[in-house]
Amino acid sequence: MASSFSISEYHNTDEVYAQLKNLMAQPPRHLPKPVLDAYVAQIEKTCAKSKVMTTEAMNYIPGGVQHNLAFNYPFPIVFNKADGPYLYDLDGNRYIDFIQAGGPTVLGSNPAIVREKCIELLNTCGPSTGLFHEYELKIAKMICEHMPSVDMFRMLNSGSESVIAAVRTARIITGKKKIIKVGGAYHGWMDQMVYGIRIPGTGRFESHGIPRAYTSHTQEVYPNDLGQLERTMQLNVLRGGTAAVILEPLGPESGTYPTQKNYNKAVRELCDKYGALLIFDEVVTAFRVGMSGAQGYFDIKPDLTVFGKVVAGGYPSAGGLGGKKEYMEYLAAGLGGAKKKQSKVGGTMAANPLSCVAGYYTLVEIEKQNACEKAGRAGDRLTKGLQEMMKRYDLPFVAYNQGSICHLESAGTLFVKINYLKILKVLAEIKERKQMMEEMGAAYTAEGIITLAGSRMYTSMADTDEVIDDALNRFDRVFSKMKK
Repeated sequence: MASSFSISEYHNTDEVYAQLKNLMAQPPRHLPKPVLDAYVAQIEKTCAKSKVMTTEAMNYIPGGVQHNLAFNYPFPIVFNKADGPYLYDLDGNRYIDFIQAGGPTVLGSNPAIVREKCIELLNTCGPSTGLFHEYELKIAKMICEHMPSVDMFRMLNSGSESVIAAVRTARIITGKKKIIKVGGAYHGWMDQMVYGIRIPGTGRFESHGIPRAYTSHTQEVYPNDLGQLERTMQLNVLRGGTAAVILEPLGPESGTYPTQKNYNKAVRELCDKYGALLIFDEVVTAFRVGMSGAQGYFDIKPDLTVFGKVVAGGYPSAGGLGGKKEYMEYLAAGLGGAKKKQSKVGGTMAANPLSCVAGYYTLVEIEKQNACEKAGRAGDRLTKGLQEMMKRYDLPFVAYNQGSICHLESAGTLFVKINYLKILKVLAEIKERKQMMEEMGAAYTAEGIITLAGSRMYTSMADTDEVIDDALNRFDRVFSKMKK
Protein backbone atom coordinates (compact mmCIF):
# COMPACT_ATOMS: atom_id res chain seq x y z
CA MET A 1 0.00 0.00 0.00
CA ALA A 2 1.37 3.44 -0.93
CA SER A 3 2.23 5.52 2.13
CA SER A 4 2.93 8.92 0.54
CA PHE A 5 0.27 11.60 0.86
CA SER A 6 -0.34 14.98 -0.69
CA ILE A 7 -0.59 16.59 2.75
CA SER A 8 2.92 17.34 4.00
CA GLU A 9 1.69 19.07 7.16
CA TYR A 10 -1.87 19.38 8.45
CA HIS A 11 -2.88 22.99 8.93
CA ASN A 12 -3.49 24.61 12.30
CA THR A 13 -7.28 24.54 12.15
CA ASP A 14 -7.77 27.04 15.00
CA GLU A 15 -5.44 29.49 13.26
CA VAL A 16 -7.34 29.13 9.97
CA TYR A 17 -10.66 29.92 11.68
CA ALA A 18 -9.09 32.89 13.50
CA GLN A 19 -7.95 34.28 10.14
CA LEU A 20 -11.40 33.68 8.64
CA LYS A 21 -13.02 35.45 11.60
CA ASN A 22 -10.75 38.43 10.98
CA LEU A 23 -11.71 38.43 7.28
CA MET A 24 -15.42 38.39 8.09
CA ALA A 25 -15.06 41.20 10.65
CA GLN A 26 -14.07 43.55 7.84
CA PRO A 27 -16.14 44.87 4.95
CA PRO A 28 -15.48 43.18 1.61
CA ARG A 29 -12.27 44.46 -0.03
CA HIS A 30 -13.42 44.99 -3.63
CA LEU A 31 -11.29 45.64 -6.66
CA PRO A 32 -11.43 49.34 -7.59
CA LYS A 33 -14.14 49.87 -10.19
CA PRO A 34 -11.77 51.08 -12.94
CA VAL A 35 -9.65 47.96 -12.44
CA LEU A 36 -12.68 45.63 -12.55
CA ASP A 37 -14.07 47.43 -15.60
CA ALA A 38 -10.73 46.99 -17.37
CA TYR A 39 -10.67 43.26 -16.58
CA VAL A 40 -14.25 42.79 -17.82
CA ALA A 41 -13.49 44.74 -20.99
CA GLN A 42 -10.43 42.53 -21.53
CA ILE A 43 -12.54 39.36 -21.24
CA GLU A 44 -15.16 40.83 -23.60
CA LYS A 45 -12.45 41.51 -26.18
CA THR A 46 -10.30 38.38 -25.91
CA CYS A 47 -13.16 35.88 -25.40
CA ALA A 48 -15.60 37.20 -28.00
CA LYS A 49 -16.35 33.77 -29.49
CA SER A 50 -17.20 32.39 -26.05
CA LYS A 51 -19.66 35.22 -25.47
CA VAL A 52 -21.42 34.61 -28.79
CA MET A 53 -21.76 30.88 -28.14
CA THR A 54 -22.89 31.07 -24.51
CA THR A 55 -25.33 33.88 -25.34
CA GLU A 56 -26.93 31.58 -27.90
CA ALA A 57 -26.87 28.73 -25.38
CA MET A 58 -29.11 30.77 -23.08
CA ASN A 59 -31.93 30.07 -25.57
CA TYR A 60 -31.54 26.30 -25.28
CA ILE A 61 -29.90 25.52 -21.92
CA PRO A 62 -31.23 26.77 -18.55
CA GLY A 63 -28.77 29.40 -17.40
CA GLY A 64 -26.70 28.83 -20.52
CA VAL A 65 -24.43 26.17 -19.00
CA GLN A 66 -24.80 22.55 -17.83
CA HIS A 67 -22.18 22.40 -15.09
CA ASN A 68 -22.29 23.79 -11.57
CA LEU A 69 -18.55 24.50 -11.79
CA ALA A 70 -18.98 26.81 -14.81
CA PHE A 71 -18.14 30.41 -13.92
CA ASN A 72 -20.75 32.84 -15.25
CA TYR A 73 -19.26 36.32 -14.74
CA PRO A 74 -19.20 38.29 -16.95
CA PHE A 75 -20.16 35.27 -19.10
CA PRO A 76 -19.10 31.59 -19.25
CA ILE A 77 -15.90 30.77 -21.13
CA VAL A 78 -16.06 27.95 -23.70
CA PHE A 79 -13.11 25.55 -23.35
CA ASN A 80 -12.25 23.17 -26.15
CA LYS A 81 -8.82 21.85 -25.17
CA ALA A 82 -7.24 20.56 -21.97
CA ASP A 83 -3.62 19.52 -21.62
CA GLY A 84 -1.75 18.92 -18.37
CA PRO A 85 -1.84 22.13 -16.34
CA TYR A 86 -3.55 24.19 -19.03
CA LEU A 87 -6.96 24.89 -20.55
CA TYR A 88 -7.55 26.57 -23.91
CA ASP A 89 -10.70 28.43 -24.91
CA LEU A 90 -12.58 28.87 -28.16
CA ASP A 91 -10.62 32.02 -28.94
CA GLY A 92 -7.26 30.27 -28.45
CA ASN A 93 -6.43 31.81 -25.05
CA ARG A 94 -4.44 29.65 -22.63
CA TYR A 95 -5.19 29.45 -18.91
CA ILE A 96 -3.59 27.77 -15.91
CA ASP A 97 -6.14 25.15 -14.88
CA PHE A 98 -6.71 25.06 -11.13
CA ILE A 99 -10.19 23.56 -11.43
CA GLN A 100 -8.94 20.24 -12.83
CA ALA A 101 -12.48 19.09 -13.66
CA GLY A 102 -13.45 19.57 -10.01
CA GLY A 103 -10.60 17.41 -8.69
CA PRO A 104 -10.31 14.07 -10.52
CA THR A 105 -7.34 14.80 -12.78
CA VAL A 106 -4.50 14.36 -10.29
CA LEU A 107 -2.19 13.53 -13.21
CA GLY A 108 -3.18 16.73 -15.01
CA SER A 109 -5.81 17.06 -17.71
CA ASN A 110 -6.09 14.53 -20.51
CA PRO A 111 -2.94 12.46 -19.82
CA ALA A 112 -1.71 10.72 -22.95
CA ILE A 113 -1.21 7.27 -21.44
CA VAL A 114 -4.82 7.10 -20.20
CA ARG A 115 -6.16 8.54 -23.44
CA GLU A 116 -4.30 5.89 -25.46
CA LYS A 117 -5.75 3.07 -23.38
CA CYS A 118 -9.25 4.51 -23.87
CA ILE A 119 -8.78 4.75 -27.64
CA GLU A 120 -7.58 1.15 -27.68
CA LEU A 121 -10.70 0.10 -25.80
CA LEU A 122 -12.97 2.05 -28.17
CA ASN A 123 -11.34 0.35 -31.16
CA THR A 124 -12.10 -3.09 -29.77
CA CYS A 125 -15.03 -3.21 -27.36
CA GLY A 126 -16.66 0.19 -27.65
CA PRO A 127 -17.70 2.32 -24.67
CA SER A 128 -20.41 0.06 -23.24
CA THR A 129 -21.94 -3.39 -23.50
CA GLY A 130 -24.24 -3.46 -20.48
CA LEU A 131 -22.46 -6.66 -19.44
CA PHE A 132 -19.34 -7.61 -17.49
CA HIS A 133 -15.92 -6.43 -18.66
CA GLU A 134 -12.48 -7.45 -17.34
CA TYR A 135 -11.62 -3.90 -16.23
CA GLU A 136 -14.53 -3.90 -13.79
CA LEU A 137 -12.57 -6.50 -11.86
CA LYS A 138 -9.23 -4.76 -12.32
CA ILE A 139 -10.37 -1.41 -10.96
CA ALA A 140 -12.36 -2.99 -8.12
CA LYS A 141 -9.32 -5.05 -7.05
CA MET A 142 -7.08 -2.00 -7.14
CA ILE A 143 -9.45 0.09 -5.04
CA CYS A 144 -9.88 -2.72 -2.50
CA GLU A 145 -6.10 -3.24 -2.28
CA HIS A 146 -5.41 0.41 -1.50
CA MET A 147 -8.36 1.70 0.54
CA PRO A 148 -8.04 0.39 4.13
CA SER A 149 -11.76 -0.08 4.84
CA VAL A 150 -12.87 -1.40 1.46
CA ASP A 151 -13.32 -5.17 1.01
CA MET A 152 -15.73 -4.84 -1.92
CA PHE A 153 -16.53 -2.06 -4.39
CA ARG A 154 -19.65 -1.38 -6.48
CA MET A 155 -19.16 1.14 -9.30
CA LEU A 156 -21.95 3.65 -9.97
CA ASN A 157 -22.49 6.67 -12.19
CA SER A 158 -21.75 9.55 -9.82
CA GLY A 159 -21.00 10.63 -6.30
CA SER A 160 -24.66 11.56 -5.85
CA GLU A 161 -25.79 8.04 -6.77
CA SER A 162 -23.18 6.59 -4.47
CA VAL A 163 -24.46 8.62 -1.51
CA ILE A 164 -28.00 7.39 -2.23
CA ALA A 165 -26.68 3.82 -2.12
CA ALA A 166 -24.73 4.46 1.07
CA VAL A 167 -27.68 5.99 2.93
CA ARG A 168 -30.10 3.27 1.81
CA THR A 169 -27.67 0.51 2.73
CA ALA A 170 -26.92 2.03 6.15
CA ARG A 171 -30.62 2.02 6.98
CA ILE A 172 -30.97 -1.63 5.96
CA ILE A 173 -27.92 -2.66 8.01
CA THR A 174 -28.82 -0.77 11.19
CA GLY A 175 -32.61 -0.79 10.98
CA LYS A 176 -32.48 2.90 12.00
CA LYS A 177 -33.64 6.04 10.24
CA LYS A 178 -31.71 9.23 11.01
CA ILE A 179 -28.82 10.41 8.85
CA ILE A 180 -26.57 13.06 10.38
CA LYS A 181 -24.38 15.18 8.11
CA VAL A 182 -21.86 17.87 8.92
CA GLY A 183 -23.43 21.17 7.89
CA GLY A 184 -22.10 22.92 4.80
CA ALA A 185 -21.20 19.73 2.96
CA TYR A 186 -22.53 18.79 -0.45
CA HIS A 187 -23.32 15.08 -0.66
CA GLY A 188 -25.24 15.12 -3.91
CA TRP A 189 -28.54 16.56 -5.05
CA MET A 190 -31.02 13.85 -4.09
CA ASP A 191 -33.98 14.96 -1.99
CA GLN A 192 -32.71 13.62 1.33
CA MET A 193 -29.35 15.40 1.18
CA VAL A 194 -30.24 18.87 -0.13
CA TYR A 195 -30.13 19.99 3.46
CA GLY A 196 -27.62 22.24 5.20
CA ILE A 197 -25.53 22.71 2.06
CA ARG A 198 -22.91 25.40 1.42
CA ILE A 199 -23.37 27.21 4.74
CA PRO A 200 -23.74 25.27 8.04
CA GLY A 201 -26.99 25.79 9.86
CA THR A 202 -29.12 26.51 6.80
CA GLY A 203 -31.21 23.31 7.01
CA ARG A 204 -33.86 23.35 4.27
CA PHE A 205 -32.86 26.81 2.98
CA GLU A 206 -32.15 25.41 -0.51
CA SER A 207 -34.66 22.52 -0.46
CA HIS A 208 -36.93 24.05 -3.06
CA GLY A 209 -39.39 21.57 -4.56
CA ILE A 210 -38.62 18.98 -1.87
CA PRO A 211 -41.47 18.00 0.49
CA ARG A 212 -40.54 18.14 4.16
CA ALA A 213 -41.14 14.41 4.50
CA TYR A 214 -38.08 13.72 2.36
CA THR A 215 -35.74 15.53 4.76
CA SER A 216 -37.54 14.58 7.97
CA HIS A 217 -34.80 12.10 8.89
CA THR A 218 -31.85 14.25 7.75
CA GLN A 219 -30.03 16.26 10.41
CA GLU A 220 -27.00 18.51 10.44
CA VAL A 221 -24.41 19.44 13.04
CA TYR A 222 -21.77 22.14 12.92
CA PRO A 223 -18.21 21.23 11.88
CA ASN A 224 -15.96 20.35 14.84
CA ASP A 225 -18.85 20.46 17.32
CA LEU A 226 -18.61 16.99 18.85
CA GLY A 227 -20.89 17.96 21.72
CA GLN A 228 -23.72 18.79 19.34
CA LEU A 229 -23.14 15.55 17.46
CA GLU A 230 -23.37 13.43 20.59
CA ARG A 231 -26.47 15.26 21.86
CA THR A 232 -28.15 14.65 18.51
CA MET A 233 -27.26 10.97 18.61
CA GLN A 234 -28.54 10.70 22.18
CA LEU A 235 -31.89 12.21 21.22
CA ASN A 236 -32.08 9.97 18.18
CA VAL A 237 -32.16 6.93 20.44
CA LEU A 238 -35.73 8.05 21.23
CA ARG A 239 -36.73 8.86 17.65
CA GLY A 240 -35.75 6.06 15.33
CA GLY A 241 -32.01 5.85 15.98
CA THR A 242 -29.02 7.09 13.96
CA ALA A 243 -28.39 4.96 10.89
CA ALA A 244 -25.23 6.82 9.87
CA VAL A 245 -23.09 9.88 10.15
CA ILE A 246 -21.81 11.05 6.77
CA LEU A 247 -18.93 13.48 6.44
CA GLU A 248 -16.10 14.71 4.25
CA PRO A 249 -12.96 13.74 6.17
CA LEU A 250 -11.20 17.07 5.52
CA GLY A 251 -14.32 19.07 6.37
CA PRO A 252 -17.36 20.26 4.40
CA GLU A 253 -16.95 21.60 0.85
CA SER A 254 -13.63 19.82 0.28
CA GLY A 255 -12.18 21.27 3.47
CA THR A 256 -13.54 24.80 3.01
CA TYR A 257 -14.73 24.40 6.61
CA PRO A 258 -11.69 22.48 7.87
CA THR A 259 -12.06 20.02 10.71
CA GLN A 260 -9.59 19.34 13.50
CA LYS A 261 -7.14 16.55 12.81
CA ASN A 262 -8.62 14.34 15.56
CA TYR A 263 -12.23 15.02 14.54
CA ASN A 264 -12.71 11.89 12.43
CA LYS A 265 -11.38 9.67 15.21
CA ALA A 266 -13.83 11.17 17.68
CA VAL A 267 -16.75 10.73 15.26
CA ARG A 268 -15.71 7.09 14.71
CA GLU A 269 -15.89 6.54 18.47
CA LEU A 270 -19.34 8.15 18.73
CA CYS A 271 -20.67 6.03 15.87
CA ASP A 272 -19.43 2.90 17.63
CA LYS A 273 -20.98 4.07 20.89
CA TYR A 274 -24.43 4.65 19.38
CA GLY A 275 -24.46 1.80 16.86
CA ALA A 276 -24.37 4.04 13.79
CA LEU A 277 -22.36 3.55 10.61
CA LEU A 278 -19.66 6.03 9.67
CA ILE A 279 -19.74 7.03 6.00
CA PHE A 280 -16.76 8.84 4.49
CA ASP A 281 -17.54 10.91 1.41
CA GLU A 282 -14.20 10.58 -0.40
CA VAL A 283 -15.48 11.84 -3.75
CA VAL A 284 -12.70 14.46 -3.76
CA THR A 285 -10.12 12.98 -1.39
CA ALA A 286 -9.85 9.38 -2.63
CA PHE A 287 -6.64 9.06 -4.66
CA ARG A 288 -6.01 12.81 -4.32
CA VAL A 289 -4.92 12.87 -0.67
CA GLY A 290 -3.18 9.56 -1.30
CA MET A 291 -3.69 6.08 -2.73
CA SER A 292 -5.32 5.10 0.56
CA GLY A 293 -7.46 8.23 0.59
CA ALA A 294 -8.11 10.52 3.54
CA GLN A 295 -8.96 7.43 5.60
CA GLY A 296 -5.40 6.25 5.12
CA TYR A 297 -4.01 9.65 6.07
CA PHE A 298 -6.11 9.89 9.24
CA ASP A 299 -5.81 6.14 9.94
CA ILE A 300 -9.59 5.78 10.36
CA LYS A 301 -11.73 3.00 8.93
CA PRO A 302 -15.23 4.13 7.96
CA ASP A 303 -17.93 1.51 7.45
CA LEU A 304 -18.81 2.73 3.97
CA THR A 305 -16.85 4.93 1.55
CA VAL A 306 -18.40 7.02 -1.20
CA PHE A 307 -16.30 7.43 -4.36
CA GLY A 308 -16.58 9.70 -7.38
CA LYS A 309 -14.40 11.90 -9.59
CA VAL A 310 -11.13 10.03 -9.95
CA VAL A 311 -12.46 6.47 -10.20
CA ALA A 312 -13.11 7.17 -13.87
CA GLY A 313 -10.01 9.32 -14.31
CA GLY A 314 -12.00 12.36 -15.37
CA TYR A 315 -14.14 10.33 -17.78
CA PRO A 316 -17.96 10.01 -17.36
CA SER A 317 -19.73 7.64 -14.95
CA ALA A 318 -17.45 8.32 -12.02
CA GLY A 319 -18.79 6.98 -8.75
CA GLY A 320 -18.99 4.02 -6.47
CA LEU A 321 -19.49 2.65 -2.99
CA GLY A 322 -17.06 0.53 -1.02
CA GLY A 323 -16.99 -1.05 2.41
CA LYS A 324 -16.91 -4.20 4.50
CA LYS A 325 -17.91 -7.36 2.67
CA GLU A 326 -20.81 -8.05 5.04
CA TYR A 327 -22.25 -4.62 4.20
CA MET A 328 -21.52 -4.55 0.49
CA GLU A 329 -23.28 -7.87 -0.10
CA TYR A 330 -26.53 -5.92 0.19
CA LEU A 331 -25.63 -4.34 -3.17
CA ALA A 332 -25.25 -7.59 -5.12
CA ALA A 333 -26.22 -7.17 -8.77
CA GLY A 334 -27.16 -9.54 -11.59
CA LEU A 335 -30.26 -11.59 -12.29
CA GLY A 336 -29.44 -14.00 -9.49
CA GLY A 337 -30.26 -11.34 -6.93
CA ALA A 338 -28.91 -10.99 -3.41
CA LYS A 339 -28.88 -13.62 -0.67
CA LYS A 340 -30.17 -11.09 1.83
CA LYS A 341 -32.29 -7.94 1.72
CA GLN A 342 -31.23 -5.98 -1.32
CA SER A 343 -30.23 -2.33 -1.35
CA LYS A 344 -31.63 -1.60 -4.77
CA VAL A 345 -29.23 0.35 -7.02
CA GLY A 346 -28.77 0.36 -10.76
CA GLY A 347 -27.42 2.22 -13.76
CA THR A 348 -27.05 1.04 -17.35
CA MET A 349 -23.88 3.07 -17.83
CA ALA A 350 -22.36 2.31 -14.43
CA ALA A 351 -19.05 0.43 -14.62
CA ASN A 352 -19.00 0.74 -18.40
CA PRO A 353 -15.76 -0.48 -20.04
CA LEU A 354 -14.59 3.02 -21.01
CA SER A 355 -14.89 4.42 -17.49
CA CYS A 356 -13.30 1.33 -15.93
CA VAL A 357 -10.32 1.42 -18.29
CA ALA A 358 -9.84 5.16 -17.75
CA GLY A 359 -10.13 4.82 -13.99
CA TYR A 360 -7.86 1.80 -13.75
CA TYR A 361 -4.98 3.29 -15.74
CA THR A 362 -5.38 6.63 -13.97
CA LEU A 363 -4.89 4.89 -10.62
CA VAL A 364 -1.98 2.87 -12.00
CA GLU A 365 -0.23 6.06 -13.12
CA ILE A 366 -1.04 7.97 -9.92
CA GLU A 367 0.66 5.22 -7.92
CA LYS A 368 3.55 4.71 -10.34
CA GLN A 369 4.37 8.42 -10.61
CA ASN A 370 3.69 9.31 -6.98
CA ALA A 371 1.27 11.89 -8.33
CA CYS A 372 -0.49 12.68 -5.04
CA GLU A 373 2.70 13.80 -3.34
CA LYS A 374 3.80 15.83 -6.39
CA ALA A 375 0.41 17.52 -6.62
CA GLY A 376 0.58 18.24 -2.88
CA ARG A 377 3.99 19.90 -3.22
CA ALA A 378 2.50 22.15 -5.91
CA GLY A 379 -0.35 23.00 -3.53
CA ASP A 380 2.11 23.85 -0.76
CA ARG A 381 4.11 26.13 -3.08
CA LEU A 382 0.98 27.89 -4.34
CA THR A 383 -0.42 28.41 -0.83
CA LYS A 384 2.85 29.67 0.64
CA GLY A 385 3.25 32.12 -2.25
CA LEU A 386 -0.29 33.44 -1.78
CA GLN A 387 0.23 33.85 1.97
CA GLU A 388 3.43 35.84 1.42
CA MET A 389 1.66 38.00 -1.16
CA MET A 390 -1.25 38.78 1.17
CA LYS A 391 1.16 39.83 3.90
CA ARG A 392 3.10 42.03 1.47
CA TYR A 393 -0.05 43.85 0.34
CA ASP A 394 -1.65 43.88 3.80
CA LEU A 395 -4.71 42.01 2.63
CA PRO A 396 -7.06 40.25 5.09
CA PHE A 397 -7.51 37.31 2.70
CA VAL A 398 -6.93 33.72 3.86
CA ALA A 399 -5.02 30.97 2.07
CA TYR A 400 -4.60 27.42 3.36
CA ASN A 401 -4.41 23.97 1.85
CA GLN A 402 -4.84 20.27 2.48
CA GLY A 403 -2.13 19.11 0.11
CA SER A 404 -3.35 19.58 -3.45
CA ILE A 405 -6.69 21.05 -2.32
CA CYS A 406 -6.09 24.78 -1.95
CA HIS A 407 -8.39 27.42 -0.52
CA LEU A 408 -8.25 31.14 -1.23
CA GLU A 409 -10.82 33.15 0.70
CA SER A 410 -11.09 36.79 -0.30
CA ALA A 411 -14.84 37.39 -0.05
CA GLY A 412 -15.78 34.79 2.59
CA THR A 413 -19.20 34.23 1.01
CA LEU A 414 -19.69 30.84 2.68
CA PHE A 415 -18.72 32.14 6.12
CA VAL A 416 -21.57 34.58 6.65
CA LYS A 417 -23.21 33.70 9.97
CA ILE A 418 -26.88 32.77 9.59
CA ASN A 419 -29.20 34.75 11.87
CA TYR A 420 -32.86 34.24 10.99
CA LEU A 421 -33.86 37.18 13.21
CA LYS A 422 -31.83 39.46 10.93
CA ILE A 423 -32.32 37.51 7.72
CA LEU A 424 -32.62 40.55 5.42
CA LYS A 425 -29.28 41.86 6.63
CA VAL A 426 -27.74 38.41 6.27
CA LEU A 427 -29.03 38.02 2.72
CA ALA A 428 -27.71 41.45 1.79
CA GLU A 429 -24.25 40.55 3.10
CA ILE A 430 -24.28 37.23 1.24
CA LYS A 431 -25.24 39.06 -1.94
CA GLU A 432 -22.41 41.58 -1.63
CA ARG A 433 -19.81 38.97 -0.79
CA LYS A 434 -21.01 36.76 -3.64
CA GLN A 435 -20.65 39.73 -5.98
CA MET A 436 -17.08 40.25 -4.77
CA MET A 437 -16.33 36.54 -5.27
CA GLU A 438 -17.55 36.85 -8.86
CA GLU A 439 -15.45 39.96 -9.42
CA MET A 440 -12.32 38.24 -8.10
CA GLY A 441 -13.01 35.19 -10.25
CA ALA A 442 -13.32 37.43 -13.31
CA ALA A 443 -10.02 39.13 -12.48
CA TYR A 444 -8.26 35.77 -12.17
CA THR A 445 -9.79 34.66 -15.48
CA ALA A 446 -8.58 37.83 -17.19
CA GLU A 447 -5.11 37.10 -15.84
CA GLY A 448 -5.27 33.57 -17.26
CA ILE A 449 -6.12 31.56 -14.13
CA ILE A 450 -9.15 29.27 -13.83
CA THR A 451 -10.35 28.63 -10.27
CA LEU A 452 -13.49 27.19 -8.73
CA ALA A 453 -15.55 30.35 -8.14
CA GLY A 454 -12.38 32.27 -7.29
CA SER A 455 -12.00 30.50 -3.95
CA ARG A 456 -10.88 26.88 -4.43
CA MET A 457 -8.09 25.36 -6.48
CA TYR A 458 -6.90 21.85 -7.20
CA THR A 459 -3.28 21.31 -8.15
CA SER A 460 -2.03 18.34 -10.15
CA MET A 461 1.19 16.50 -10.83
CA ALA A 462 1.49 18.62 -14.00
CA ASP A 463 1.86 21.82 -11.94
CA THR A 464 5.63 22.20 -12.00
CA ASP A 465 7.46 24.90 -10.04
CA GLU A 466 7.50 26.93 -13.25
CA VAL A 467 3.71 26.68 -13.62
CA ILE A 468 3.08 27.63 -9.97
CA ASP A 469 5.48 30.58 -10.12
CA ASP A 470 3.75 31.79 -13.28
CA ALA A 471 0.40 31.53 -11.49
CA LEU A 472 1.72 33.48 -8.50
CA ASN A 473 2.88 36.29 -10.78
CA ARG A 474 -0.62 36.46 -12.22
CA PHE A 475 -2.22 36.54 -8.77
CA ASP A 476 0.24 39.27 -7.82
CA ARG A 477 -1.03 41.48 -10.63
CA VAL A 478 -4.55 41.19 -9.18
CA PHE A 479 -3.65 41.66 -5.52
CA SER A 480 -1.42 44.66 -6.22
CA LYS A 481 -4.50 46.50 -7.51
CA MET A 482 -6.73 45.88 -4.49
CA LYS A 483 -8.15 48.77 -2.50
CA LYS A 484 -6.24 49.65 0.65
